Amino acid sequence: MTTNNAQNATLYDHIGGASTVDQLVEAFYRNMDTMEAARGIRAMHTTDLGPTKAILKLYLTEWLGGPANYSAKRGHPRLRMRHARFHIGPAERDAWLICMDAALDACITDPAARGSIAQALAKLADWMRNDPDNAHDKAH
Repeated sequence: MTTNNAQNATLYDHIGGASTVDQLVEAFYRNMDTMEAARGIRAMHTTDLGPTKAILKLYLTEWLGGPANYSAKRGHPRLRMRHARFHIGPAERDAWLICMDAALDACITDPAARGSIAQALAKLADWMRNDPDNAHDKAH
């Protein structure tokens, strides 16, 4: 995901790079720990979120156009495969998005960048659904 400007700067660079991604992931998991709406998805995680945070930081860094360390360390994301052991339906998607949208609001100051990231993450979150009503699966 990159921006289209003359210097070909990435969204990763535009939002502030590693420090902003770190803040975003920390805010996201803080939201997951404190928001009532996230209780169900928080229960899908281990008590120690340290390793999970590190993976999400790597993933978001690469997804936003930063260094490709996620792929170098973990290979292709295969997000649906990696999350297949969890039920992810509309409620789980929505809870994840509530936490992420609040984190974006807290950490991404540029409204256009925040909106672009939020829109792309909403599509990704919907695609991650593995419930029988997921239109993505019915089309294949």
